[in-house]
Amino acid sequence: MNQEIIYHFVGIKGSGMSALALILHDKGFKVQGSDVKKYFFTQKNIEDANIPIYLFDENNIKDNMIIIAGNAFPDTHEEIVKAKELGLPVKRYHDFLGELSSEFTSVSVTGSHGKTSTTGLLAHVLSGIKGTSYLIGDGTGKGERDAEYFVLEACEYRRHFLAYASDYAIITNIDYDHPDYYTSIEDVEDAFKEFSSQIKKAIFACGDDPRLQQLHASVPIVFYGFDDYNDFQAKNVKRSTKGSEFDVYVRDDFYGRFTIPSFGKHNIQNALGVIAFAHYEGLSAEKVKERLMSFQGVKRRFTEKNVMDTVIIDDYAHHPAEIKATLDAAHQKYPDKEIVAVFQPHTFSRTVAMLSEFGEALDLADAVYLCDIFTSARELDGDITIEDLLDKTEKGKGIVTVEDVSPLLKHRNQVVVFMGAGDIEKFELAFEKILSQTEAQN
Repeated sequence: MNQEIIYHFVGIKGSGMSALALILHDKGFKVQGSDVKKYFFTQKNIEDANIPIYLFDENNIKDNMIIIAGNAFPDTHEEIVKAKELGLPVKRYHDFLGELSSEFTSVSVTGSHGKTSTTGLLAHVLSGIKGTSYLIGDGTGKGERDAEYFVLEACEYRRHFLAYASDYAIITNIDYDHPDYYTSIEDVEDAFKEFSSQIKKAIFACGDDPRLQQLHASVPIVFYGFDDYNDFQAKNVKRSTKGSEFDVYVRDDFYGRFTIPSFGKHNIQNALGVIAFAHYEGLSAEKVKERLMSFQGVKRRFTEKNVMDTVIIDDYAHHPAEIKATLDAAHQKYPDKEIVAVFQPHTFSRTVAMLSEFGEALDLADAVYLCDIFTSARELDGDITIEDLLDKTEKGKGIVTVEDVSPLLKHRNQVVVFMGAGDIEKFELAFEKILSQTEAQN
């Protein structure tokens, strides 16, 4: 690759796109990108790296560029049209990432839920032991110049992960999601089967998931989890307000006791997947233990802050299974506090398809408040309202708006969990503001 070439990212603020831009920047390439004016949390790292960000404009496109196009933007986008007029290479994000990762010992982390947290954990563990480049779906990316490993989050949406023929894969679970694209759970399973058929060396799969137990591939499948069925099994689990401890047995032989400073059963499973991979690669168990202990988590996954005496948790959970996992973690860390869920559904199709499941999951909280359904570019409306979801909850207390989050003040000094994949942050900020104002008046 010519150093004088500029990589231009169409939609650089996307979580995967921003991470990929950081990787190429770290590797010494010239990088820039364009996007809308609205602020996204992903752009902080880009700005810190002094990577230029422009507003969308066909005049951004010049002769000496390779264009990397975000999957959210059609071929009719003005910058993509201009690039093709100039005869420039235009590569879709997932295709370019597939090509880049093939230069290393690559590990794709996928699954319907938990892939970002598991990618972040694996990247943290490996990078403290051997040279590792990584791309995480929270917008974090690092390009290590002499990397041995490349860890990447592989998203199943629209079968984009089929662009990756990695050496290894970690698969956390298979569940029905993205009903705007997948027609059924069988359709999702078929996508994961095809992805698995492309893996070159081995697959690490959570054996607690019955659908993954049915997975077949031409490479070894190593199972991890709580059940006796698994090759790597967690036993003697101790969950506390400080984190989780557990013994790991490898095919019934004791391997070691591990501690993670995170909460919820799902994070133990994620750690087992990382431990299993590290064992397979012959990495030191003691070094793995040390790295697990120092993991600080990823963005928008159980991210905590204290405002006055109220704990506010921000989480990307947007599927019933993820809501259950997040609320389980909150109850573990704060067993003596009331857990309040504030949830913004993401896409009408997902809300319709899983209405009852959402109600059941949210009721794991002590009180539930809902925000209006997020209007996605994927679909602008649907035959459902937020009141339909409220009716499915037993713990539902009402609907909050950005203009009025005052009902949440009833839960001061407790734990308020904001969940969603849309713009739930604006509700969170409104609550922080009114909370601070109320405390200042007292």
